[in-house]
Amino acid sequence: MNIVTEPKLSGKPISEVRKRPVRMVRWFIIVGLALAILVGGLVWFNYFRGKMIAQFFATMKPPPASVNIATAATEVIPNLLTAVGDLAAVHQVNVTSDVNGRITDIMFTPGSSVKAGTPLLQLFDGPDQGDLANFKAQATVAQLSLDRAKQLASRQFGPQATVDTAQAAFDQANAGIAKTEAIISQKLVRAPFDGELGVRKVEVGQYLTAGTQIVSLTDLSVLYANFTVTEKDSAALKVDQVVRIAVDAYPGRRFEGKITTIEPQIATDTRNIRVQATIANPDRILKPGMFATTTVVLPDKPAVVTVPETSVDYTLYGDSVYLITEKKEDDGKGNPEGKTSLTAVRTFVKAGNRINGRAEILTGLKPGDRVVAVGQLKLQSGAAVAISTDPTPPIPATPPRY
Repeated sequence: MNIVTEPKLSGKPISEVRKRPVRMVRWFIIVGLALAILVGGLVWFNYFRGKMIAQFFATMKPPPASVNIATAATEVIPNLLTAVGDLAAVHQVNVTSDVNGRITDIMFTPGSSVKAGTPLLQLFDGPDQGDLANFKAQATVAQLSLDRAKQLASRQFGPQATVDTAQAAFDQANAGIAKTEAIISQKLVRAPFDGELGVRKVEVGQYLTAGTQIVSLTDLSVLYANFTVTEKDSAALKVDQVVRIAVDAYPGRRFEGKITTIEPQIATDTRNIRVQATIANPDRILKPGMFATTTVVLPDKPAVVTVPETSVDYTLYGDSVYLITEKKEDDGKGNPEGKTSLTAVRTFVKAGNRINGRAEILTGLKPGDRVVAVGQLKLQSGAAVAISTDPTPPIPATPPRY
């Protein structure tokens, strides 16, 4: 019996049913091979790309960075001690009256220059002038009585007690004159020294009490520069050392004086010592109260290695410079006789003071070493550099503050 030919049965021949699994296996094999080829191609492509990129960067060299260079030199740097302070007048006072009284006359012009003893202000002294006249009259009478008593006593016509009484009356009258003249002189206020007057603080007719400020008087011919230095620097200070000061009001100008006083005690709270220098001010341009940058000129130190201040990078990790090194390039045949290339290598140094745009290098460099002066920001250690033909900017760009 043939199952296919039976009317009640339906389906495909067994030979066709057996062929279907063979086709599916073949299709899976083809797809698997295609996927394997695709994956292999991707892997190979990534490997080849990475290799070519590495080869490209290995053979490609960035162009040398253009920088300005400077040569480390040996020179004697001025030994300076810089501090901050302020200016004070040698003679400065607020002019006041010793006594009370009503102002009758103001004899000065605010802002003018006066000499010592110049009358400035007059207080009402009418009663005192009357007392003075009274005491002078008493002195005249006492003088006559004394002369008469002496004549009588010399002729033995009068007792010595009369002479003594007349002498006491005469002395008492003279004492009253002296006292009254002193009171009158107190009511005529005079300038105690030569100087410049300030702003007037009183008016005519005002009742002035003792101690009230009339006007300020300042001698500007000589000023004090007061500043402080640390305890460790105090040993280097001596009287008569030269001091230079700079003030913000006159940038670029320097004023010179000498140390006149060094405080014998060191402050226990700050461990600083106070120093006072005397500065001549013939032009009267310096004013008391000005903020001043002071520089003490100390004896010169031995010569040190210096580079431009711009060559030094100051960081938290230490001070460093870019040192220029020369290297012979390979000529392509294994012989290092090609052209010379320059390389900038970061080198850590110990920097000292900075004077006139130059920085002291205490350790890390020797005279003749070449360093990058301008252009460090675009460098990394070991980078190739080329010497720039542009002129080096002036150093320093601004005048020094000492």
